[in-house]
Amino acid sequence: WLKRASSIPNAHTPQPALALATHAMAPKKAEKKGDATKAAKTAKAVKGAVTRKAKKIRTNVHFFRPKTLIKKRDPRYPRRSVEARARKDKYRIIQCPVTTESAMKKIEEINTLVFLVDIKATKINIKDAVKQMYDVKAAKVNTLIRPDGKKKAYVHLTQDYDALDVANRIGII
Repeated sequence: WLKRASSIPNAHTPQPALALATHAMAPKKAEKKGDATKAAKTAKAVKGAVTRKAKKIRTNVHFFRPKTLIKKRDPRYPRRSVEARARKDKYRIIQCPVTTESAMKKIEEINTLVFLVDIKATKINIKDAVKQMYDVKAAKVNTLIRPDGKKKAYVHLTQDYDALDVANRIGII
């Protein structure tokens, strides 16, 4: 039985035709030279010590993504065709002076000018606008929003300037 099993060809035994085909072609001379350098490199690597990359010791439980190169934006064309203009200039901020009796009293007695101003204007905007338009320095600005929805500003001037003179220049007295 054993002899009969060995005589049956199976997948593990090489076929005679395949054996001839693999040994029929001899390697070229150029390949032999290349193999020699390859073998020399391998021998050198084998003779050297085996080095492993040292594992980084983490001292923190949190992982932070590494910082990468951040370039300044350099667009090929402008995204807006025209530059945006300033929406709040001095003429838009100060709309008009208030000329009521109580406002006149403030001008005469406590050196304060009263204006209706833009609803979105801040005290600093109002102070700068008064300085640019009337060439006076404001000591402090108080604001309130009236029941009709308009903003009123009380601009208290410094001791150097007289509110009465400024009011005459504006033309409210």
